[in-house]
Amino acid sequence: MMPKTIKRTALVSLLRDILLLAIGAILLALSLDLFLAPAEIAPGGVSGLAIILHRFTRWPIGLMMLVLNLPMLVLGFRRLGRFQFLTRTVFVVLIYNLGTDLLPRLLPPAGITGDMLLNALYGGLVGGIGTGLVYLAGGTSAGTGIIARVLQMRTGMPVSQIYVLTDGAVILLAGLVFGWEKALYALLAVFVWGLATDYVLEGPSVVRTAFIVTDAAADVSQALLRQLAIGVTTWPAQGEFTGAEHTVLFCTLSRPDVNTLKSVVAQVDPRAFVVIGHGHQASGGVVRRPGGERKAEASPGQPEGSSSTSLTQEEV
Repeated sequence: MMPKTIKRTALVSLLRDILLLAIGAILLALSLDLFLAPAEIAPGGVSGLAIILHRFTRWPIGLMMLVLNLPMLVLGFRRLGRFQFLTRTVFVVLIYNLGTDLLPRLLPPAGITGDMLLNALYGGLVGGIGTGLVYLAGGTSAGTGIIARVLQMRTGMPVSQIYVLTDGAVILLAGLVFGWEKALYALLAVFVWGLATDYVLEGPSVVRTAFIVTDAAADVSQALLRQLAIGVTTWPAQGEFTGAEHTVLFCTLSRPDVNTLKSVVAQVDPRAFVVIGHGHQASGGVVRRPGGERKAEASPGQPEGSSSTSLTQEEV
């Protein structure tokens, strides 16, 4: 019974990945055909280089991308999972590159808008969503996406920053060919592309995290529990400069509660040091319900401050 369940789960996971890869590849092709190529916005990488070459050769953009992607596939094969990477990425590359040449037969030849800003923004947005879906399914769109994925895995840098680095040379070349105004639009498209990819991979920042360094830990904790109904985790700390002993409080909360938290802390301990950060997900702990109701859902050993799984869209 168990092997059948495992096989069924693996099959569902594989079908999900195939669907994500296909949708992502189609979105990438649409981004190029509807927005970027008609406006001659070269967003770096292999696609940008193909758009530049198309200006001089009039060869099909998708075919040129396919040829330029071959050395990138070799790099990805060695660094990103060998045959699993190769099969998934080749699947994406074929749909993306061939779709880039086939879809124009069904789409407006000049795109859907002549506004350069809209082309840059929506080209980057649609392309970034497509890239994120492909990454979620364990593939890449080849090109500099492979380089970006390798660097991200090795350095932990955000994809948005890596795209700027890897695609900068192509954008400079595009500036020489198409003019510097279009190069600036291409840089904007790359920036939006990276942000959209990060959003798909990591999700929205739906919670806020708070670190509070205080000498009145018990009073601050009780005030937060009473007024915000959130769990608080504490641990001892020592100031390196003064050598004084302090207590660090940690908790999660929704965005509208940030000002309330700062106000509560300031009233109880005006000298407290407060740092507010962003969190993508939080689970377990003492969960705050809408309206301030609290419900304990902590597992053994789970700190109270790791709460806020119940945040609703209205709260964030």
